[in-house]
Amino acid sequence: MNKKLSIITVNYNDKAGLEKTINSVKQQTWQDFEYLIIDGGSTDGSVDIVNKYKNEFAHCISEPDNGVYNAMNKGIRLATGDYLYFLNSGDVLNDKDVLKNVIVQINNDFDIYYGDLFYREENELVYWKHPEKLSFLFFLRENINHQACFIKRNLFEKIFFYNETHKIISDWEFLIYAICKENVPYKHLKMIISIYDTTGISSSPYNRDAIHEDKTKILNRLFPLFIEDYKGISELQLKRVKQFLFIKEHKIAFKLLKGFMNLILLFLPKFKNH
Repeated sequence: MNKKLSIITVNYNDKAGLEKTINSVKQQTWQDFEYLIIDGGSTDGSVDIVNKYKNEFAHCISEPDNGVYNAMNKGIRLATGDYLYFLNSGDVLNDKDVLKNVIVQINNDFDIYYGDLFYREENELVYWKHPEKLSFLFFLRENINHQACFIKRNLFEKIFFYNETHKIISDWEFLIYAICKENVPYKHLKMIISIYDTTGISSSPYNRDAIHEDKTKILNRLFPLFIEDYKGISELQLKRVKQFLFIKEHKIAFKLLKGFMNLILLFLPKFKNH
């Protein structure tokens, strides 16, 4: 008999993070799920951790792969649960009752369920709340973290599996297409699902240019009419614009800034607000 939920943990050379994630899953008060470990042929001792807990898993494999999305797709194909949840190495569930509280809210009325999460920023936990209502504008700016997302398994068969040509944002591509193109039903769960490990490649500031480039390619292919909107939003997210919006929150500082800007405009050609 198929389980209602399959949990998939993808790992590559993160022995400590893998054991932390496995223990987080083992400590859950609700245990009627299928657990899969997909290791990319680690050489740091991760396989010893897999063997240590192998009786806990429905499936565990360790073999070379072509990246995180190739590994996630392997997990999807092996999973038999009605819904899939990805909790990768280093990520942990927020508390021992998370799955118990989630599973009573999941039924076949919605294809995607998602909650909120914490992420670590240096030594601080930062709360990340996802909106109740999703929109194309939201996805242009943000994403639903897969560590907070429960996806009906057959949705991957109906739409597509994760795009293995991307290294960072294939989950974003899947969700923006599923929700904004296919209009699949979704529901926000008003609870914190997990604590997200920000040491992954998608969290690194050094990968922002790569993310922007991949998003542009995806939008050109899937939503070509909206590419200019994305460019405009990208410009609004520039550091200087963020600084301007920060100053605007402080009345005295903003008055000084406006006065200085008006003074500069006196010496420039007339500004046209197109």
